[in-house]
Amino acid sequence: MIHHERLIPPPHIYPPDEWNLIEKQFNPDFLSHTETIYSIGNGYLGMRGCPEEGVPVAQNGTFVNGFYESWPILYGEEAYGFAKTGQTIVNVTDAKKIKLYVDDEPFHLFNATLLSFDRRLNMKSATLDRQVVWETPSGKQVLIKSRRLVSFPHRHLAAISYEVTMLNAEAPIVISSEMLYLHDQNKRDGDPRQGKGFMERVLHPRKHDVKDRRVILCHGTKNSNLTLACAIDHELNTECPHSYKCKGSEDFGAVVFSVEAQPGMSIHLLKYITYHTTDTASPEGLCDRAERTLDRAMGHGFDGILADQEQYMDDFWKRSDVQICDINPKWAKRSTIEIQQAIRFNLFHILQAAGRADTLGVPAKGLTGQAYEGQYFWDT
Repeated sequence: MIHHERLIPPPHIYPPDEWNLIEKQFNPDFLSHTETIYSIGNGYLGMRGCPEEGVPVAQNGTFVNGFYESWPILYGEEAYGFAKTGQTIVNVTDAKKIKLYVDDEPFHLFNATLLSFDRRLNMKSATLDRQVVWETPSGKQVLIKSRRLVSFPHRHLAAISYEVTMLNAEAPIVISSEMLYLHDQNKRDGDPRQGKGFMERVLHPRKHDVKDRRVILCHGTKNSNLTLACAIDHELNTECPHSYKCKGSEDFGAVVFSVEAQPGMSIHLLKYITYHTTDTASPEGLCDRAERTLDRAMGHGFDGILADQEQYMDDFWKRSDVQICDINPKWAKRSTIEIQQAIRFNLFHILQAAGRADTLGVPAKGLTGQAYEGQYFWDT
């Protein structure tokens, strides 16, 4: 029997709300929990709820439904009918990273002086929103707002709005928007529900390219013969003087913006992300598909993508919402708001797991992690 200590989230940090899952204080004790419950996805693409800056992290992850690697199952003593091959969903290229430096000081949640912190999973708009005021070691105050979405209407597309404003002083700012494939050696630690750890590299480079503010990485698996293209593109809106440079390699790409920030003047980065997979097309053809998705996203703009998302979610809640009336406290240990939040959270995660799965199945944990190898079961 495997025993785990149960952690109860304190209500002053996670206050109940009918439409949002709110976090009022960064708490590293709940890191592995919040990365899962703050995951966002659309049934095809899923991203764990890690901070844009990349750290701190318990287990980072981005997953594409149906993108897996095969591996031989070894037995101490084989017999007729035993399965020969296993499959595990792959933790693919991470394209959600946006690193921030003020006066060349990195913004890291685990050691930052936070004057305010608010993160929420907005179930009305299917976005992960965060607002932070950070005081740097030199006493400069920085307002950081971010909004992340994985699109339901456009299932290959994700987008991030990342806005930085100096509040009380000017400062040189660097925003590094990155994508990275890092070989993941997740270990089971004796728990069979956890995903398999691959000792060998899973994704092998097929193609990469850098064009202006656009970076494309293409990788393929060795055994399952699947190919994945991931691409990012950017807009930067600010009245502050700025410049940028791009760099890329087989496993890494970055667009680095340098800004002379002035107090009260916002620096608004919009990042568009796309994932495409195939078992038949060439790497060149797959990269062309990724570029077409980015071209449409750039033309539509973040506000247009968000409006499409909100319309999709409005339609979903009109069809699916279950509203709770006042509950007699004699009948339940939870308040009406807590029960309403729980029901909507369950409905929302079912949508995230299956909404745009289309012809695919639903992994055991949706697209929130690699538990149970990400496999489909009889009930999904």
